[in-house]
Amino acid sequence: MSDTTLNFKEMCDRFEVTPRTLRYYEYIELLAPRKEGRSRFYGSREIARMTLILRGRRFGFSLEEIRQFLMIYEVEGTKGQMEVWVGMANRQLGVLEKQRDELEDTIRELRKLRDESVASLG
Repeated sequence: MSDTTLNFKEMCDRFEVTPRTLRYYEYIELLAPRKEGRSRFYGSREIARMTLILRGRRFGFSLEEIRQFLMIYEVEGTKGQMEVWVGMANRQLGVLEKQRDELEDTIRELRKLRDESVASLG
């Protein structure tokens, strides 16, 4: 990533998160912006981490899972992180596929009940 630096408000705007969310991510050590007095500045590392955090949340990972995943990079580097990521992704795909199947069953059941109700009205 380039040498882009964002202040607190720019970071919130760029990622469409509330100030409270951004402060919480700092509090739980997902992000570590550079501080100058009361001002916070987010460099390319923090921008990349925020991208990964939000992507992980979208995929259904907990903040603790994301925190551990990000910590792996610091200890094991990219290869170790990617190996863990593959395992996490496989597990989450299983969870999401199960949820999809359950949702499809629920939709089928609701349609059936609706159709039966329509038939009894007619």
